[in-house]
Amino acid sequence: MIKALEKIQMTIGAIFLVIFFIAIIVQITTRHLGISVIWTEEVANYSFIWSVFMGASVMVSKREHFSFDFLLGKLEGMSKQLLLIVIDAVIFLFSFALFYYGIETVQNFWHYNWTSIPEMKMGYVWISIPIMGATMMIYSASQLWATIKSLKGRGAQA
Repeated sequence: MIKALEKIQMTIGAIFLVIFFIAIIVQITTRHLGISVIWTEEVANYSFIWSVFMGASVMVSKREHFSFDFLLGKLEGMSKQLLLIVIDAVIFLFSFALFYYGIETVQNFWHYNWTSIPEMKMGYVWISIPIMGATMMIYSASQLWATIKSLKGRGAQA
């Protein structure tokens, strides 16, 4: 299930990254030609937000997110596993906050409109926050569970 969720998020992120690049190319081309296309900046910004948020979730799943791993690299065995549990728990709590407050944000700003495309609602942009929070919770809970299981396995062997 985790791998399928990662693949879905990577696909969504890649699609929005392509949209981002197309919007930027259209913006550069039309400015060079002296044509004003006002929607490209917002499309680029909001598609970039989606791309980054989907990618950030997947990075949590792969443990490739930004981290200070100096201490983690120095530890071994039980100490390293316990630190991983603390790290995963902190990420889980942060992800829960993103999910919870992301839902509040979506509810508060759903009916706001884009400036350049009034038919588009800001809720479509903001909904990326609780999606990111929910998937990061799933990924960090999975890692937390795996680390705890490995600790229990070591305890049985000792």
